[in-house]
Amino acid sequence: MKTRWIDALQAALRRPSSLLRCGLLAGLAALAGCQSLGGPAASANPHGAAALPVPVATDAFTIAPGDDVVGTVQVVKANADDTLSDIARRFNVGYEEIVDANPGVDPWVPGAGTEVVVPTAFVLPDAKREGIVINLAAMRLFYFPKAKPGERQQVITHPIGIGRVGWRTPEGSTRVVSKTEAPAWIPTPAIRKEHAADGDPLPKVVPPGPDNPMGTHVLRLGWPEYAIHGTDKPPSIGLRGTHGCLRMYPEDIVGMYEAVPVGTPVTVVNQPVLLGWRGDALVMQAFPVLEDDTRKAPQGEAQRAAFVRKLMRARPGARPNVAVNEALVAEIMQKPRAVAVPVSIGSLTLERYLADAPRVANTLPRNATWDGGMNGQRAIDARMKQAEAH
Repeated sequence: MKTRWIDALQAALRRPSSLLRCGLLAGLAALAGCQSLGGPAASANPHGAAALPVPVATDAFTIAPGDDVVGTVQVVKANADDTLSDIARRFNVGYEEIVDANPGVDPWVPGAGTEVVVPTAFVLPDAKREGIVINLAAMRLFYFPKAKPGERQQVITHPIGIGRVGWRTPEGSTRVVSKTEAPAWIPTPAIRKEHAADGDPLPKVVPPGPDNPMGTHVLRLGWPEYAIHGTDKPPSIGLRGTHGCLRMYPEDIVGMYEAVPVGTPVTVVNQPVLLGWRGDALVMQAFPVLEDDTRKAPQGEAQRAAFVRKLMRARPGARPNVAVNEALVAEIMQKPRAVAVPVSIGSLTLERYLADAPRVANTLPRNATWDGGMNGQRAIDARMKQAEAH
């Protein structure tokens, strides 16, 4: 049974926002953004979706005792007008997550009927499950609300955008020190200097509104000049494109703003390879190493085996007599695909695992944070006007 907290949070997370789409990968990476001229994103393939189950929830989970993994990998068929960004927004995953999970699929024209792997199973970061935990390598935020006595731990997870090369998001521990609705953006001198050098001078203050890069809500951190906030460019979620701040989909930041109290601890880690338990299965999830991460991935069978043993020791509650599928570990680490895969099944391959993953309708999951409509921004705009009036 869900707690009243989860019910309230999910109601908050369902607040809608607008959909922005871009036509070129270069424009997306540069965060140029562009207003879509099309209609609402199609919710399902009318010829096949009726026979498929509705996707399971992708953001709110109860953690089973002793487990480190939540969620389920799902597979959908692309609609004729889908991009991978559209599917990512629908399922509350980020751009790099869905692109990494689907090598060889055109991000902008996957094609009607193309199967798309949606990586909505998550190995939790190796960190204390308290407050907000952010894994930079995964470009993902995990929020662990306080559990009441006798209740299981809950986790809420969302994709994020992080600091680009040269403006890296710091690692370590801090706290949420304040919250602001309808924020103004005050660019730092370094940001204004960069924009001026690029021929794009910024004002000293960018007022609240649809063009504010901070979006509609902000959680300010104890680190000066860093915050968790929304965005006016949703396609940038799941990319390295900020000046160090942590960016969320417009609908997701609304839920976090309402759920996260001031004083909440925030831990930022950078863990490109994750290992955890789900029941008696050992599960691995790997992401590409960030460009400015000086650590090198383990090379060769001996190094990988030592690395896996180290990760297993870091996780409490090790299961006895668990053998590791070394061939599968090598495949996952050599070509990270952001997919959580059990690596304690000797005969399993990644291809076989994905072939057996549940096929679901290409529609909004249960309790989706986004409403899927083009006009959803009006609800957030109304809230901003109300806040400004007070």
